[in-house]
Amino acid sequence: MSSELNEHSSLTFSVPEDAAGERLDVFLAKQLDGWSRSRLQRLIDEEDVLVNGRAAKTSYKLRPNDRIEAELTALPPSQFVPEDIPLDVVYEDEELLVVNKPAGMVVHPAAGVRSGTLANALAFHFQKLSTAGGEARPGIVHRLDKDTSGLMVVAKTESSHEHLAEQFRAREVFKSYVALIHGQMEKDRGEIDQPIARDPRHRTRMAVVRGGRTALTVYRARQRFNRFTLLDVELKTGRTHQIRVHLAWLKHPVVGDEAYGGGRDNTVTDPVVRSRIAKLGRQFLHAEKLGFHHPQTNQPLNFVTPLPNELSDLLATIAAT
Repeated sequence: MSSELNEHSSLTFSVPEDAAGERLDVFLAKQLDGWSRSRLQRLIDEEDVLVNGRAAKTSYKLRPNDRIEAELTALPPSQFVPEDIPLDVVYEDEELLVVNKPAGMVVHPAAGVRSGTLANALAFHFQKLSTAGGEARPGIVHRLDKDTSGLMVVAKTESSHEHLAEQFRAREVFKSYVALIHGQMEKDRGEIDQPIARDPRHRTRMAVVRGGRTALTVYRARQRFNRFTLLDVELKTGRTHQIRVHLAWLKHPVVGDEAYGGGRDNTVTDPVVRSRIAKLGRQFLHAEKLGFHHPQTNQPLNFVTPLPNELSDLLATIAAT
């Protein structure tokens, strides 16, 4: 099958008898000309590929008549253009860099988004970036949601990209977020161990779904307010929208989260606070801390970035009420 896809393509395959026992990623690579296994593995990890309606691992061994659904997004290379967009670079060496992504910036081009992304900015400012993710994802090893701010590591070389990606796969990367949630979290510390998959009723969203992929989130209350709790949240797995989905499942959605908030922002009784939340234009979720081992020296690297002004200002407003 040609790699020339529309902006968003949904494909379905039925596994023939002679493909039984093949790995999922290997099978897809044979079906899709020009799509590398690493690129397909990323799609599988991000749950854009389902087997019999459920998320699966890249190493899943296929069975006859398995039904594979794949949602593929492609950007023709000719349409990917480096752009002079300012970047907040926290750290840089010959192998990698760490950036502080602002809220409102998409990480890489996708369906409906062709410019203004972190990838466009990286391609302009850095001549040397890994190409493992494809031309439209230079250096991109992992992602943050559009309206989540904070730290991301970017690979400059192919070997560093693979080493960093393996650390993510092995859950060796430390990722800690700050989240403001609605309501008083009952416990000061806890964990949420609930499987996540595509929401069967809303395909653009994720949900806690029986039979979904394992997802573990650990939290600690940092500060308590009358109707809110500020949390430190550590990701032990990296599922799409994991923190937002897990906290919404607990009935404590992230403040400012239009997709998973269930309208809670509109129930805030204080008019000043409610107005500030409405004007926030993002969810109160910030990737504050990031730790990993340098892919070449194996030395531990740890980074911290403060809350953006709009989030710290909202906290000050809440504390004053």
